[in-house]
Amino acid sequence: MSNTTLLWITLIAAGLITYAFRLSFILLLGRIQLSPLVQRALRFVPPAALTAIIFPELLIRDGELAIGPNNPRLLAGLFAIVVAWRTKSILWTIVVGMVTLWLFQWLM
Repeated sequence: MSNTTLLWITLIAAGLITYAFRLSFILLLGRIQLSPLVQRALRFVPPAALTAIIFPELLIRDGELAIGPNNPRLLAGLFAIVVAWRTKSILWTIVVGMVTLWLFQWLM
């Protein structure tokens, strides 16, 4: 069996396992009534996961904490936060964040 075939089999198997895992939650949650406390707690999962992904990218440069005006990612992130807060638009948040990141990287 060639490496390419093995790679495709692995990718397809991983995709099917991931799909089955996610589908199981959808099917189970459709049949189970969750308590209001659990429902309230589940609302915080997506923001917590995004925070765990985004903040290290904004605040850590070369393994060190980089909080200051010479960190273009942090500055662009702050602009994106303001746009998200004011417009509530994902598209405008992404556009403004990327444009300001490119601008700050070009200027620095």
